Amino acid sequence: MLGPILFVLYTADLIVLIESYGLSPHLYADDTQVYGSCPPAAADSLALRVSECADAISTWMKSNRLQLNPDKTEVLWCATGRRQHQLPTSAVLIAGVPITPALFVRDLGIYIDADLSMRIRVQRTVSRCFAALRQLRQIRRCVPATTFQMLVVALVHSGLDYGNSVLVGITAYLLRRLQSVLGAERGGTADLPPEALRSHH
Repeated sequence: MLGPILFVLYTADLIVLIESYGLSPHLYADDTQVYGSCPPAAADSLALRVSECADAISTWMKSNRLQLNPDKTEVLWCATGRRQHQLPTSAVLIAGVPITPALFVRDLGIYIDADLSMRIRVQRTVSRCFAALRQLRQIRRCVPATTFQMLVVALVHSGLDYGNSVLVGITAYLLRRLQSVLGAERGGTADLPPEALRSHH
């Protein structure tokens, strides 16, 4: 039980350090995220502040026998679709390494787009669910109905349910994409829509 408590105590200084730059930290296990917000016109200033904060974090980590890994570091600028053209496209220096802003990132298994539309999240979820339905289609007549239903819940419903609170406010088109999975499952996997019968890579 001491492990989590000691880890929190160990990283407490890191939280204070990030906040000293006017940024907001979020720590989950060994994953540290730094958030900041600003008007589009002040994006360059925020990028500089994030870079300076990253340098301070790198120094703190070295003093605590840790190492920042720039190769696993991502930068995501978020704005509405209409303001995407106002976001910086130049790389942000993280511990001396230029990191090009990403179009989307993966956070605890949830894909987040730069425009917060959750389009990538829905696409990946639908693709995985239809892939599972294709596999289940091959064994449907080989297992009892109750077992088959348990597999559907475990492999399909769980994918739809995970993190679905982030989907509040998505477009009607994306909602229909998700509903198409339930329609295919309820209508029987023998009647999967064409996109479910194609391989997804």
